Amino acid sequence: MGKPAHFSTKDRILGAAEELFAQHGFAGTSLRQVTSLAAVNIAAVNYHFGSKENLVNEVFRRRMDGMTASRLQQLEVALRDHPGQLEPVLAAFIEPALALAQDRNGGASFVRVIARAYAEHNESLRKFLSDHYGHVLREFGKALAGCLPSLDKETLYWRLDFLAGSLTYAMSDFGLIKRPAGASEATHRARAARELIRFAAAGLQAPAK
Repeated sequence: MGKPAHFSTKDRILGAAEELFAQHGFAGTSLRQVTSLAAVNIAAVNYHFGSKENLVNEVFRRRMDGMTASRLQQLEVALRDHPGQLEPVLAAFIEPALALAQDRNGGASFVRVIARAYAEHNESLRKFLSDHYGHVLREFGKALAGCLPSLDKETLYWRLDFLAGSLTYAMSDFGLIKRPAGASEATHRARAARELIRFAAAGLQAPAK
């Protein structure tokens, strides 16, 4: 697959790595395959990333930094403008992730990369994600706890974990509901967000016992 000429060398490497990781996984992708698809030499990979492990991490950072910023900004607005209301907090968690999945510039490939991360149990990657993005779940955990004071912390985090799994499934778009022929991607994504927010709100508010 050809890469636009205006992309930097680093962008081309990241794009090629993301595409190959989505197809073959992390262990199943060699740096030689990445350099071939990106049309660069191994020295370029070493210069920009230093190692395959760092390349994997940067593939995630490239996508997740923007999503994280959007989530936290939307969460700040939700807490300020809708204090104590559950659905605006859920929207802040869900909507930026679905927007990322629908990004025409590789969003679908990145969702498959996320699935690979779950399947391969890459401990180094998990540590990187926990170190750099674990604070996001903690911020949402605190916000949700403020909306659901009757839930104990353990129950809340079980349910937040289930929400994250449901969101990953919705991002993959391989469920029963497909985008109708006459609906735009934005319309379909908005509907998916509304349905998931309602579903999550009902589950989070269910009696603990």
